[in-house]
Amino acid sequence: MAKRELSALGVAVIALALGSCALTAGEMIGGPYARLGPPDAPVRLHYQDEGKGPPLLLIHGFGASSYTWRHIAPALARDHRVIAVDLKGFGQSDKPFDERYSVFDQADLLAQLIVDKNLHNLTLVGHSFGGGVALLLALKADPRLNGRISKLVLLDTIAYPQNVPVFFRLLDVPVVSQLGVRMVPPEFQTRVALRIAYFDDSKIDPDEVETYAAPLRTAAGKHAIIHSAREIVPDDLAGLSEHYNQIKLPTLILWCDHDRIVPLGIGLKLRRALPNSTFRLVEDCGHIPQEEQPAATLQLIEAFLQG
Repeated sequence: MAKRELSALGVAVIALALGSCALTAGEMIGGPYARLGPPDAPVRLHYQDEGKGPPLLLIHGFGASSYTWRHIAPALARDHRVIAVDLKGFGQSDKPFDERYSVFDQADLLAQLIVDKNLHNLTLVGHSFGGGVALLLALKADPRLNGRISKLVLLDTIAYPQNVPVFFRLLDVPVVSQLGVRMVPPEFQTRVALRIAYFDDSKIDPDEVETYAAPLRTAAGKHAIIHSAREIVPDDLAGLSEHYNQIKLPTLILWCDHDRIVPLGIGLKLRRALPNSTFRLVEDCGHIPQEEQPAATLQLIEAFLQG
């Protein structure tokens, strides 16, 4: 991704707003781990598994964790088996000190999880960065996945090249990224991040801030944030997006009407590209519909799953 000249003001902003890389989630309690990846460098992914019925795999956004689904997962589990996973580097999953945090790396791990759990008739539910992982899994030329994925639900997902906020670009600057993450209090970073991600920031509660701030207190959590941000928009995304029209799966695209992180135009473009998709707008919402407008989000997802 092309670098831009950054003003002194922009550098000051990173010191205040770096946490919006965020929506960084804290630790979840309970739940098993899946040991994935190559035998010589395995990664343990934490997940929550509840309910019975056709399976749903919930894939959180950049910097978040399975905590982001707390408002809607229990209701979905009434009629489905709901598996909410923490991606590598987030929540309670392993945070190794390597650089393999791209959407491709995450998709490889989740493909193995789908096979290991022997999931069929599976609906992928992906938010933001997790939506990009879901799209890649739907496109993945992996014979092990043939016939396993039946539907997609994409919430405010990355899908096309776009301008990214200045704090993401600054995470490509080694000294600035390290100083910003280490010097700014995690709670302050998180509060600023949530104000950017929410349309109505009065809905942000102190417990949410505390939970999201927790991983930024660890060296591993800071490493995961920095290296994930550097991979947030892959260099070859434009070429990859040319193949979206090959995805024939029934797809629900949900978008917040006031998203300042992934613009509404991205969602509309994705709707035109996916031949079997339906687009729905979530009103009075920023970037995280499952948290800011959970009732409306749940209603739309359930209606789609019920056909």
